[in-house]
Formats: sequence, structure tokens, C-alpha cells
Amino acid sequence: MSAYGAIVRSAAASASDASANPLPATFWDIPRSSGAHVTVHHLTVSTVKSLSGLIEYLGAVMAKEIEDGMTYPQETMTPDAFEAYFFSGDVFLAIIHPGAIGGSEGSETDLTIENARQERAWEECIAGFYYVKPNYPGRSSHICNGGFVVPPNHRGSGYGSALAKSYVHYAPKLGYQASVFNLVYTNNSASVKLWEGLNFKKAGLIPKAGRLRRKDGNGEEYVDAWVFYKSFVDDGLA
Repeated sequence: MSAYGAIVRSAAASASDASANPLPATFWDIPRSSGAHVTVHHLTVSTVKSLSGLIEYLGAVMAKEIEDGMTYPQETMTPDAFEAYFFSGDVFLAIIHPGAIGGSEGSETDLTIENARQERAWEECIAGFYYVKPNYPGRSSHICNGGFVVPPNHRGSGYGSALAKSYVHYAPKLGYQASVFNLVYTNNSASVKLWEGLNFKKAGLIPKAGRLRRKDGNGEEYVDAWVFYKSFVDDGLA
């Protein structure tokens, strides 16, 4: 529940509802790994529940991210809360391919999640996942927000960059005209650099926006947060 109450998909985004019409999977390069790719898949609620152990794994990764207390504002997240929070919007899942598989950056593929997985454990093959949902209700629901998670065992490998590029690809296709990130904490230098590199603008700074855990584990501190904005219309994406 947001400050505006429950927020549902905009009319335009609802036309691309994952439950009815998932968008095609796509290939994305991994800058730090020569020849490696991920495929990004538009994940439906029915699909995630049909794949043994997947929603449990995604929920556990998210719960650990919340528990670590350095990127999201929530303090706890139960499995039910994870499903309600993440799957109230469109969800995308990135699967790792260790070698070249013949797709160019952003090109479409008919690979299913199971075909891309190749019988590997979820822990081995999932590079990350994210949601796309309206940031505001009603008359402002054409502006979306995204929430990203890269599992700890795959951080520092360039997968975050692939997720971010795919977000800029998919969000306009869901009917959104722009994106806002409300809380990019200033000490999250990797995220700040990533969004700046994709031409997101710093729309404002919120002082002491988050009471976060210190990276050295010694207590908590208040951290400022950037608000980032990008117009898909101005950039010719929507």
C-alpha cells in the first residue's frame, strides 16, 4: 500500500498484462564477461508457481536483501508480502548463459525459462529479477517505477547493467512514458553510476531518506537518496 492507496496498472500497461500477453524474452550482453549473455523473461504469476522452488527462491533472496537493510526501505518481508509486493506489477527474470548463444543485444528469443535454465539450480542460473509497476495512481500512472534484486552470489559480474538495460527496453513496451526511482540511496554508488549511464536525470535529493545499516556492520546511519527520472518519450522509446 502506497501513500496514495492501492496502485494498479495504467490502462496502457494493462494491455500488456503478463497474465494475458507476456512480452517476448530477449538477449542482453554482460559487459564484464566476454561472450556471456542473459535472457530476460516476462514472468507471470502462474508461471512462477508452476516452476518448482522458483517463487520460494526469489522470495528468500528478497527477504535477505531486506534483512541486510542497505537498499530497500522495508524492514521485513514475509513470503506472502513478497508475492503481493513484487507481483502486483510486471516481473522480469534474467537467466545466465555462460557462453555465446547467437542473439544480439536486445533481440528476441523464443527460449522458455526452463529451456534457458538447462536443469541448473535456480541459485546457479538466476542473474537477477525486477518488477515494473506504476509509481503513482490514475492520472500519473503512465510513470513507472522498478525494483531490482541481484542475488549476492552473482554481484559484481555486470548482471545489474543487463537488468537495467532490459528495464529501459521493456517499460515503454508495457505502455509507460517515463520512469521514476524514488529512493536511490547515495551510498549505493553502483546504482547511481548505472542510472546516470543510462541517461536518467537526478530530479532531486532527499536528505536523510533512509535509516540504513552501516556497511561495516556497526549500527545504522541516516543516508540521503537521489530521485532519478527518465522520459521514454523524449528519448524516442515510447
